[in-house]
Amino acid sequence: MALNDILLHIDSYPEAAPAAAIDEAVGFTAAIGGTLSALAVCVDIPLNSNRVADYLIHLSDMVADEEAKSLAACRASLEHFKARAQAADVLGQTLLEKADLYLLSDHVALRARTRDLCIVPLAGPYDGQMEVVEAALFNSGRPVLVFRAGEASLSPRPPGTVVVAWDASRCAARAMADALPILRLAQDVRILTILDEKPSAAAGVGADAVRHLKAHGIAAKVDEVPAAGRRIGEVLDTYLAEVRPNLLVMGGYGHTRLREIILGGATEHALYHLKSPVFISH
Repeated sequence: MALNDILLHIDSYPEAAPAAAIDEAVGFTAAIGGTLSALAVCVDIPLNSNRVADYLIHLSDMVADEEAKSLAACRASLEHFKARAQAADVLGQTLLEKADLYLLSDHVALRARTRDLCIVPLAGPYDGQMEVVEAALFNSGRPVLVFRAGEASLSPRPPGTVVVAWDASRCAARAMADALPILRLAQDVRILTILDEKPSAAAGVGADAVRHLKAHGIAAKVDEVPAAGRRIGEVLDTYLAEVRPNLLVMGGYGHTRLREIILGGATEHALYHLKSPVFISH
């Protein structure tokens, strides 16, 4: 299966998504031969006010201004997206929708369920987009691609090096399977196992992943890195700094508890300390 039907979420509040993030998503889609649709969601801000608050601070007017700001950002971003996507011959749909501010992430996850991949650009390490990433990861049933323009950037060319984080778990297997269309395009595929971090991540478990990828015409090699008492985030950062991959593929470990997302250590570190674009599945 190819990644033909890709969705890009464009943030509009409190700040608009950077134009560079839209450009990188378009370039990446063109490089892997897909079609890209953009979803821009303007926010509907719930207002719990009274006549005294409106009189003193004009709260209703403030909310209306913020909603108008979000709508204007959506329209401007979609115009930019449409021009870039048409030029790159990857244009799918341009979707302008509205959602409750506190339910926006669930709205994006719902729209991602009928796409091959959901791309979510981050602006900062702790911006509101992380809620969208978590909702899409756990509630869409589809893989999510996370990046930060200018830092953990998407390449406009087919990927050179792709690292698959592998511990023989269900989540890792799902991520590797979802990423097969990209792995086929990569020049260098590495299966990374961090030893002594968990029982399933034992020496030699990467061999069967290499065998499976070979059956799909993908040549891969195994990198086994001892944790040696270090935190998994430290081990991962050191490895990525040395290899400098174009993409990290990993399983999205964790679960939901009511409205709270509880992420595993490796997942949380990779997302909140983004060193390279992360293709993640749950």
